Amino acid sequence: SIKAIESSSKEDDTTWLTYWVVYGVFSVAEFFSDTFLYWFPFYYAGKCVFLLWCMAPGRCSGAQLLYQRLIRPCFLKHHRALDAALGALGTRA
Repeated sequence: SIKAIESSSKEDDTTWLTYWVVYGVFSVAEFFSDTFLYWFPFYYAGKCVFLLWCMAPGRCSGAQLLYQRLIRPCFLKHHRALDAALGALGTRA
């Protein structure tokens, strides 16, 4: 999804691909922290509000904001190492 977002051909799918990238990162982080977070009051209500904010259309979209400020800089910094690791993993498989 990140490769599709960063490609030169921009289409309608960029908005939803951005959401799915943010949702994927959120799901991985939640997998490790859910054991502790579900004890907090209104955790699930806050999670629902967060995901709705990420799906919001237009410039106020939380997914766009999080992707541009957090995920994209990290990806651009490490994408060569990720491609090399996935390439090596593919040859081993």
